[in-house]
Amino acid sequence: MTGTTNGAHGPRALAIANQKGGVGKTTTAINLGTALAAVGERVLIIDIDPQGNASTGVGIPLEARSVTAYDVIMGRADLLAACLPTAVPGLSIVTATSDLVGIESELMSDGNRAFRLRDAVRGLIAGFQARPGERPYSYVLIDCPPSLNVLTLNAMVAADAVLVPVQCEFFALEGISQLKETIEQVRGTLNPGLDIQGVVLTMHDARTTFSREVADNVRGFFGPKVYDTIIPRNIRVAEAPSHGKPILLYDVNCPGSQAYIELAREIIDRENQYKAA
Repeated sequence: MTGTTNGAHGPRALAIANQKGGVGKTTTAINLGTALAAVGERVLIIDIDPQGNASTGVGIPLEARSVTAYDVIMGRADLLAACLPTAVPGLSIVTATSDLVGIESELMSDGNRAFRLRDAVRGLIAGFQARPGERPYSYVLIDCPPSLNVLTLNAMVAADAVLVPVQCEFFALEGISQLKETIEQVRGTLNPGLDIQGVVLTMHDARTTFSREVADNVRGFFGPKVYDTIIPRNIRVAEAPSHGKPILLYDVNCPGSQAYIELAREIIDRENQYKAA
């Protein structure tokens, strides 16, 4: 499979969001980014979760995070200055630290607070346009915190579309209506082009009837927005972040790795359909 040519027209920014924790947002950001890079895309992950798990998961230690997403959102640095390379060729990251915890109160009186990340992404695009010899990013993946706060709002305003991971467990659809409503509100007021790129089912256990029932329920709720690819519950995927590696570097042959490669293929196909429409 070959990649798209999104970079020639500016990157496609995807916010990876769900206000529920533990559904696989960060795992999806890391491993989707790696899979896209593996097929020739140039990818930037922006970690805006104060826990900084995406940064840790691609092997960036805390002491190496001198310029972070906090500095970008506060206007102290541009995205290019904050980008760090990872061990995956073609994959970079803007890291996060706990500095992001207080950003809501710091921006409370700023009327432009919802647009700060969008403006930074626009600055990134302009920077590459000013340097035509440098290959731009084709995808920007924004790893959101597990809440609908000012950071997630920034991500949705900056994004072209939202990718929603949904865990195959009992409360899978709890809060999803609120997330959909938030996306619709942002589209109606702050970002008219925002859409749901797709919904990815995570932590699926094919051995249980229950997982299959949850998958059917999610498909009933979101319809064709749900990707065909399902991310299985896989111990190797769970182990990889503790080694500071995406699953494709930790164990490329495990079912989790293969699923993220398939997901990357589906996303590229959808993006190509979007461009052709």
